[in-house]
Amino acid sequence: MPDPSAPADTSAPTGNGTTPGTGHTTLRARPTTIEPYGVAPIPPEEQTSRPLDLFRLVFGGTNTFATIILGTLPVAYGLGFWAAASAVVAGVVVGALILMPMALFGPRNRTNNAVSSGAHFGVVGRCVGSFLSLLTAIAFFSISVWVSGDAIVGAAGRLFGIDGGDVLRAGAYGVIAVAVLVVCIYGYEFMLLINKIAVVAGSAIMLLGIVAFGGSFHASFPGTGDYALGAFWPTWTLAALTALANPVSFGAFLGDWSRYIPDRHPVPRLLAAPFLAQVASLLPFLFGVATATLVADPNNYVTGLAAISPLWYAVPLIGIALIGGLSTGTTALYGTGLDFSSIFPGLSRVRATALIGSLSVAFIFVGNFVLDMVSSINAFAVLIVLCTSPWMAVMMIGYFVRRGFYLTDDIQVFNRGQKGGAYWFTNGVNWRGMAAWLPATTVGLLMANTPLIAGPWRDIAGGIDLSLIATLAVAAVLYTALLFLFPEPRAVFGPAGPRLVPAKDTPTAPVTAE
Repeated sequence: MPDPSAPADTSAPTGNGTTPGTGHTTLRARPTTIEPYGVAPIPPEEQTSRPLDLFRLVFGGTNTFATIILGTLPVAYGLGFWAAASAVVAGVVVGALILMPMALFGPRNRTNNAVSSGAHFGVVGRCVGSFLSLLTAIAFFSISVWVSGDAIVGAAGRLFGIDGGDVLRAGAYGVIAVAVLVVCIYGYEFMLLINKIAVVAGSAIMLLGIVAFGGSFHASFPGTGDYALGAFWPTWTLAALTALANPVSFGAFLGDWSRYIPDRHPVPRLLAAPFLAQVASLLPFLFGVATATLVADPNNYVTGLAAISPLWYAVPLIGIALIGGLSTGTTALYGTGLDFSSIFPGLSRVRATALIGSLSVAFIFVGNFVLDMVSSINAFAVLIVLCTSPWMAVMMIGYFVRRGFYLTDDIQVFNRGQKGGAYWFTNGVNWRGMAAWLPATTVGLLMANTPLIAGPWRDIAGGIDLSLIATLAVAAVLYTALLFLFPEPRAVFGPAGPRLVPAKDTPTAPVTAE
């Protein structure tokens, strides 16, 4: 019988009914201890988290002002309360269903999802996942700092009757951005602590909003009728896609946190954690929908909310802003710093986090003080949905046909400056995955119908945006067809062999130093 205290053999495959964890009890690291791990496989004895912790991180990252802002957009598009609420519910539930399988890769490979994607895109081609992480991190880190800073300024003005203008706004942005950066540098355990607080405190403050605004709210609010896309159903679809962007944005990040969960936990519990967390995010989403019907200009929501808030609610409003800014900002920024430290070996996780954080802060200031921040965020949300969804489709189909079998050590080849192994494919790129992702993303962009990104095929369904359906369908059909037409090497499927698709007897390239 093997010694349970012996270090794990990282060359052993995981996910074939085996348990990478040792099963014995270990002490968790303190939140104030700087996390020492990058994208190398987490030692099994350090996998001390549970699916409940994943729920807390995902819900904490959505239970914020950033999500509230996304909830206000359907009303800003011209929809009435019930139409806006139904679009939000549809978008969140569909997005949660698309998202939840992405929780399975972290426990299997003990690394983040961008690195795990090397099994399907090639260890070099997995840089696609890193690009998607960067896109999402900049968008949602910027949203969190922007809206939280504006909420603090508006609430302070309501409390003290002061108008600090751009100087006060810039100071608020700076404070939140630095706080987010500090939490990310400390790492996973500090993030988990912040999000445990955010889940309870954020929910309580938003529920308190029922008392603050319940007397003014009317569910019969009809909307302006001035639809963003000229007609009801195209605008409703746009609203649903806006809400869907939130759960889909977590696809590249789930592995950042699920890698700390041992693979012994049942698959249904791993799937339930992100799904239920996204369903719970309907609280901030619907808070945004309801309160947007009360402000004079939904396009200037943060200032309008502060103006109509009772004086006693100004302090809780600052609380939502601070806690929400930290939780959303950290969940977005942490994973990108983690991933870029593997692409650029000269950067540690801490240095990569500081670099990406600094670039994001620059985007916030340029976007808010020079460009139209709302338009910039909307454009990023559309790009996140249309670029990330087909990437996720390839990952999920790959997981299914390989029966969840992965060679943990071979996934790390590129990160160690080596080449070869089971996932080297063609010069480090699996062109099957790439040849499915790129056309699918292109088709989605060509069919997109939003105020900012309008493709030449946008009227193919009478103005109703079918870009998400198209991009998922194209990715799924192309990738499956390529797996049949050009079978992958038998080594990537493990002892049980492939599920439904053929395999080819191709020798595995030996791992060598570059």
